[in-house]
Parts: sequence; C-alpha cells; structure tokens
Amino acid sequence: MKSFTATTLAFLGYSLALVAGLPLQDRTTVHLRSRDSSSGVQGAAYFMTNEPTGNFVIAADIGSDGTLTLNRAVVASGLGSHGVSNPIGPDALFAQGSVKASAAGGILAVVNPGSNTISAFSINPSDPSAITMIGEPVSSEGEFPMSLAVSDSGNMVCVLNGGAVNGVNCFSVNKQSGLVSMPNSFRSLELNQTTPPSGPPGSTSHIVFSEDGSQLIASVKGIPPTPGFIAVWDIDSNGSLSPNFTSIAPQPTGALPFSMTVVPGENALLVTDPGVGFDIFDLSAQPDTNGTAAGKSSAVPIDGQSATCWSSFSNKMGNFYLTDIGTGIVTEVNVDNNLKGSIVQVWAPAIPQRTTELAQLTAALQQYPQGNGTATIDNDVATVNGNDFLYVLAANATSVHVLSLPAPGQAQLIQTLDFAGPIQAAGLTINPNNVQGMTVFVTA
Repeated sequence: MKSFTATTLAFLGYSLALVAGLPLQDRTTVHLRSRDSSSGVQGAAYFMTNEPTGNFVIAADIGSDGTLTLNRAVVASGLGSHGVSNPIGPDALFAQGSVKASAAGGILAVVNPGSNTISAFSINPSDPSAITMIGEPVSSEGEFPMSLAVSDSGNMVCVLNGGAVNGVNCFSVNKQSGLVSMPNSFRSLELNQTTPPSGPPGSTSHIVFSEDGSQLIASVKGIPPTPGFIAVWDIDSNGSLSPNFTSIAPQPTGALPFSMTVVPGENALLVTDPGVGFDIFDLSAQPDTNGTAAGKSSAVPIDGQSATCWSSFSNKMGNFYLTDIGTGIVTEVNVDNNLKGSIVQVWAPAIPQRTTELAQLTAALQQYPQGNGTATIDNDVATVNGNDFLYVLAANATSVHVLSLPAPGQAQLIQTLDFAGPIQAAGLTINPNNVQGMTVFVTA
C-alpha cells in the first residue's frame, strides 16, 4: 500500500495557509489510484468535496463503456461551506452547477462558497482527469457563490452568488491568467439573505445561458405561499448585462424553481420544482403584470415526489432526467414540440389473471429508484462511443451511480462507484452533507 504521509503533510500545510491568510502556493494533487497511462479513457466526471477546511475537485476517468474509475483529487485553493438548514443534510449549496466543464473551451470552473471565490482549471484532452489550475482563484464579487454557467465556446463564465451580497457576475477566460471580471456584468438580485444563506426556500438555485447565448438566467426559490421566479438578463455583444432583469414567475401551482435545463430548439426551459415536480418556462411568451408567462408555460406534477431538484438532458434519448433527493428516484421526462411535459411511459403487456384472458397493454412510468436514503442530487449526461450515460451524485451514499441510456424509457444502472473509501484512505475529508456538483467532459 502506498504511503500518504507526504500528501497528508501537504494538506495540513495548505489548511494552515488558509488559516493564516497566506498566499496559496501548494496546488496539491492526490492520486486516488495508480495507472500507467490514460489509454482507453474517453473523458472525466468531476464533483467537489466542498469541505470548509479546504475544497477539492474529485476527478474520475470515464472508460469506453461509460463506467467510472476514480483518478485524483485536486486542490481548488478555496473553502467549502454549507447553507443554513434544519436539519443539516446533503445539498449544502441548495443548488445545481457548482462545478461546470466546457468541452469546446477545455476548461473546468468550480465555486469555493466558503471563501467567495471561483477557481478555473485547464483540462488535458488526452488525460481529462489531469486538470491544472489557471492563474489564482478570483473573487466572485459577491458572497456564497453556488452555481456557474460556462458559455458553449468556453470563453465566458458567469457565477450566481446566494449570500447576503447576491446576484450574478461574469468573467472572460484567459488561458494563461485565468478568470477576468467583465465590466458591467455584476447585477444584484436584491434578496434579503444571509451568508451562508438560509434555505432551501428563499435561496438562489442555478444559473444558465439561453440556448443561443443571448441571455443569462438565474433561478430563485420562493418561500411558500410566495412563489419564486427566474431572472433573465440580456447579454450585449461585449458581454455586459442589461441593467435590470426580467422576472418571470412559474405557473400558479409552481413555487420553488430549482435547476434549469434548456429545451433544445425552443426558447424554453425545463425547471425542476420540489413543490410540484417540474415547470416548463416558455421564454418567448411575454410576462403579464404578475410576472407570469402565458403561452405554453406549465407546471407538471410528479406524484409521490419529495424534492425533485436536479436535471439534465440526453441528446440521444431526447429526454430529460430529474433526480429527487428525498426519494432517491430518477424520473425520465419528455417535452414535446408544443412544450407539453410528461413523464415517459413504456407500454408493456399486462399479465392475464386467467389463461383465457387476453393480455392488455399497460403503461409504466419510467422512474428509476436508486435506493432509499441515497440522496440523489446533481447529475449530468455524457455521450461515449455513440452511447449516452447518466452520472448521478448519490451524496448520502457517497457514491456516483452510472446509468446507461440505451433507448428512451430503458435506463439501466450499470455501476455504483464508492468514492468515500479511496478519498479517506488518501487522508482527505469527505462528508455526505457537503459533497456537491457533477459535470462531465468527453474527448472529441
């Protein structure tokens, strides 16, 4: 067995530097397994430890069959944090998008909510788990950064701050010096919050770009019976944001807009909503005086859901995958050309009660239980060798669940990757209540 004495000492030195407020010189990389080469590696999946004593990015190799192998932990040179909740549990940031990769830009960005900074890394395309910090962490220019959006080209990164100083701010990406704050891009949401924020109700949730990149969108959960909203800024050609945002409220039964996933080919979003299931926001419809968009916006219930909060989209399947922290269930959802959302159903013959009866077709809702108490949170989809795979962070189980997506309505669990054991064996801290994020990078 390898000795981790040097690694442990380096980590202790890093923690002491944080306490003393000294410049962080040590960009420690902790190898979680030995391998001679990156042969056969198709990409990487990333999440973060979000520990208040020091945040690490965890990188796992994606193999040719879509399965994961833990590779390394890389210092993010910042601190993690946990929002104020009762009880304290997983989903420390009340958010999606704390870790975000750009395939085109070859970069990875990570929030450090406990030190109000963002760290950027370059990704080695021939060995995607080998990430290298670009420059130094930069101030988010707010408090408690908890979600990131990266433009398709990878040349612009925007952050959503959720603390007492809340709102959005954007950065250009310099491959040598790192993130550079862009003029006229800091915009406040003017929420009455604390640092760290209280939640989940009343907290910020997620930040994304519109499909065409012309708008920046942030989601804010309501405090029932007061509904939340999504805030939309226009992006100028120079990257500056419109001075004010347009506020759009969900349909009457919606209340807690959480993650946002673009509906491809439509000026619309699928938005998870733990108060009902999910909402469809038709951004082409003009909001009325109450801020509610008309047109095809809707709220769609998921019966039996507890807290459906995270989402991703599979291009191959044409469907969305939503995770519920309370039930540990992945729900497969389709949105049609009329922006009507529904849970995917697969028709199968029913078993006749008597041999003389004809079997009839029955519809089964496509929901995939990942286990009670697993606390399924952040997720993302990758296309590997022409096949799609769903990667789900099961925080309370300290594992990543990998589901193959061979056809609509046929997701299959193919791997449960435990990460707590190897990380702890390396002398690092991992806490189910703190771990957060999930993003993937796949080589061209």
